Amino acid sequence: MKRTTDRTDSSRVSGRLARLAAFAYRRRRAMVAGWIVALVAVIALAPRIAGEFTADYSAPGSDSQAARQLVEERFGGFSGETVDVVWKSRAGARSPAVKRKIDGLVAQAQTLAGIERPTPPVYSPDGTTGVIRLELDRAGSRVPIETGEELIDRADELNGPGLTVGLGGQPIDQAEGGPGPETTGLFAAMAVLLIVFGSLVAAGLPLAVALFGLGISTPLIGALAGIATVPEWATAVAGLIGIGVGIDYALLVLTRFRAALNRGASSELAVGEAVTTAGRSVLIAGGTVIVSMLGLFVLGLDYMNGVALSASLAVLIVMSAAITLLPALLGFADHRVDSMRIPLLGRRAARATDRGQLASRWSRAVQRRPWAAIAAGAAVLVLLSAPVLGIRLGFPDAGNGSPDNSTRVAYDLTAQGFGKGANGPLTLAAELPDPGAAQEVRATLDQIRALPGVASVSEARINPQGNAALATITPTSSPQSDATADLVDRLREDVLPKSLGTAGVDAHVGGTAALVLDQSDYLSARLPVFVGAVVGVSLLLLIAAFRAPLIAVKAGVMNLLSVGAAFGVLTLAANGGFLSALLGIDGEVPVPPFIPVMMFAILFGLSMDYEVFLLSRVREEYAKLRDNSAAVTEGLARTARVITAAAAIMVVVFLSFAVSDEVFLRLFGVGMATAILVDATIIRMVLVPAVMQVLGRANWWMPRWLDRIVPRFDPEVVVPESLSVRERPVEA
Repeated sequence: MKRTTDRTDSSRVSGRLARLAAFAYRRRRAMVAGWIVALVAVIALAPRIAGEFTADYSAPGSDSQAARQLVEERFGGFSGETVDVVWKSRAGARSPAVKRKIDGLVAQAQTLAGIERPTPPVYSPDGTTGVIRLELDRAGSRVPIETGEELIDRADELNGPGLTVGLGGQPIDQAEGGPGPETTGLFAAMAVLLIVFGSLVAAGLPLAVALFGLGISTPLIGALAGIATVPEWATAVAGLIGIGVGIDYALLVLTRFRAALNRGASSELAVGEAVTTAGRSVLIAGGTVIVSMLGLFVLGLDYMNGVALSASLAVLIVMSAAITLLPALLGFADHRVDSMRIPLLGRRAARATDRGQLASRWSRAVQRRPWAAIAAGAAVLVLLSAPVLGIRLGFPDAGNGSPDNSTRVAYDLTAQGFGKGANGPLTLAAELPDPGAAQEVRATLDQIRALPGVASVSEARINPQGNAALATITPTSSPQSDATADLVDRLREDVLPKSLGTAGVDAHVGGTAALVLDQSDYLSARLPVFVGAVVGVSLLLLIAAFRAPLIAVKAGVMNLLSVGAAFGVLTLAANGGFLSALLGIDGEVPVPPFIPVMMFAILFGLSMDYEVFLLSRVREEYAKLRDNSAAVTEGLARTARVITAAAAIMVVVFLSFAVSDEVFLRLFGVGMATAILVDATIIRMVLVPAVMQVLGRANWWMPRWLDRIVPRFDPEVVVPESLSVRERPVEA
């Protein structure tokens, strides 16, 4: 009875996909027109309701967030953030000619949105360098990009012989951001597609799916920023994920379509087969990526929620395009799908019976010595993962940027004139129970001035109501150093509780170093819940899909190994040396705390893509042959080509992050590319066939109690009934 029900459920899903394929093929003009109208409408309308990209990196309930909120509430609109104007002149920073120029720049700055007021100038001991901090009336991420661009233009006009001017702060960093890596990713993917297909038409179809997805999702993400917290870099991350998975999903459908045509099927039947078989895998794979991304909500960070929604939106759109738009385009292409062939790349691929012979031989070799393969594969992954033990969390700052950037110029001038710590001052914000408590704050500041590791401490600034105090503490060490982190801990755990806590003064320490420490602690505390949620839901999806808990557990373990290898290479890229130089990273940099978390969510979903592609085929072969070893060999042979091509596309797409101006995006890109490469080679080609050989028939064991409680979501490849035996699919 159970088998009959399962077959009925599977046929029902197959029937829906078959009807969708038939509609897309027969109404292909309407389908393509519909997508074009949607694209034009979104591009025209979404910008009208678009919001501002913002990112609050403070940890909820943290000490640094409390410091910022206190400053915003008690100090007349000052957000606690600044744009720093730093200048150096051989004639002296106070010379009349230099002063006129800097005063003019400051006066112009005060007319721009987001600028509140300037602080008095501070000069270096040798008198050659000066700093004026322009206080902001909002968070730096909310200052319009036009403000940063205008300030950069004015500073560039002042730069010349004898005077160097640099600008620091988040608004300047945002304004200096160059074009995103999406264009580079598209061109790189196109090159791989041409190599795979050797035809402009065949290569262009997956690219069309990606372009439609990118064209629709990017404006919609801008609109999403109007109702949610979305960081500016979320568009690049979502765009490249959308490009990568969109091309991968289209590649899977297109490969199945071409295989059917090569066997003599009509164009309509080939479209139906592609959608009802490969389209099913696309739905499961895309759904898994979306579920993994939405797991970021477990962290409770608004900006991570924005990234999750942005990436999920991009995946949802390209997934829809792969099973609706692409079948319509295939209807137009028909048997001309391999036309416009490229010289040298245009040789026809071998027939299905000849393809995968190398993969078959490889799989049999691995399966003959499975334990040796497992040991070798595991050793490589452990070796790649080892560097992660030395990972250093933090935020890359302007000192890691390009030497040509205004923010880097300001950073270097400040460090030279005032010391490294001047680039990351700490903020002490205190809530006073009464005006008389201000004296307690001043006495505490005197104690802090005498601490080792403190370069200077400003005088206490008391608000007009007399109920809050604000001071700046400048460390001797850089914002990224361990010494600065130790100073923050000492202030919070020792100095402030003893000196101000007993007086009833509630004091908080903020600033860049404090924010990084707080976010690292926050993420570390929630990481087990996050990992458990993502892994648990993914395992349930695989069990529901394949009715094989051991396969699901194996997939989870393999994915964790590939993620570990990615983290190891990411750490190497951040630690300085050859790999860092290759990525254009100047010296050692910390890894932002959110990068490993975000990578885990994305990679776990993407790795499941290849797992679904491979296991769907292995399961189909096992259902026919009832021989586990033969099914693994055949499944690997028939999917090796498409998985290799899909992985190659994903690798080059993520490597395109290397052209980003943001250091953390370069680190993100190399980590993602490493994981995909490892997953498609060591995991899929070595560990999966070896482990499945060792497990044997146990691969497909399903306890009855589990079978009853886990819902069925069957990805089994179903052949449309309209296909004859001669036309049955043989290619993944």
